[in-house]
Parts: sequence; structure tokens; C-alpha cells
Amino acid sequence: MRNNKQVNKYLKIVGIALIAIVLITGCAKSIDVSACLGDKTYGFWNGLWHGLISPITFIVSLFKERVAVYGVNNNGGWYDFGFLLGVAITFGGSSKASCHTKKSCC
Repeated sequence: MRNNKQVNKYLKIVGIALIAIVLITGCAKSIDVSACLGDKTYGFWNGLWHGLISPITFIVSLFKERVAVYGVNNNGGWYDFGFLLGVAITFGGSSKASCHTKKSCC
């Protein structure tokens, strides 16, 4: 069990790290996306597809400036839900939870 000094030291380090992250991300460059908004609006199915191919798209986006992982011109919540569902399917978000009773599975 940790004593109070260790807990306080840990909380202080975490607090300083969080403040540093907030300060650093506040300096991030913003991009004008008005050029992207003229195209069609992406919905649930496009979000699902973008989530499924997100690992490949991320790798391509490292080398090609015109490739983005996330569709900017989307309809909001449904696109986000589809995107997160696609990412969860791609990375097997609940595969371990479904076999927690089987010893050979995990």
C-alpha cells in the first residue's frame, strides 16, 4: 500500500503532465476546412467504412498530405458512431470480453 507522500508525488506528476499536454495542444496549428465542405456530407455508413480502414488510412496519411483519416464534412453524431464502431471492429474491441470464461481463448 502506498503512503500519502507517494500518492501526493504521483498526483503532482500527473497534474504537471496534464497541464503540459493542455498547453502544448493549445499551440496546435488549425487548418481552414472550408474547402472540404463543398463535397457530399458523410453519414453513418461512410463513418463505418472510414473506421474500418483507419489503420491503412493512417499509414498512407503519413506520406500523402491530401489523405485524411477522418471525414471533415460529416453529419455529426451518426458519422462519429459509425467511425467508432468501425475502429472497434477493426481492432477487436470486445473480443476478449466475449471469451473471459474460456481458458483456451484468452
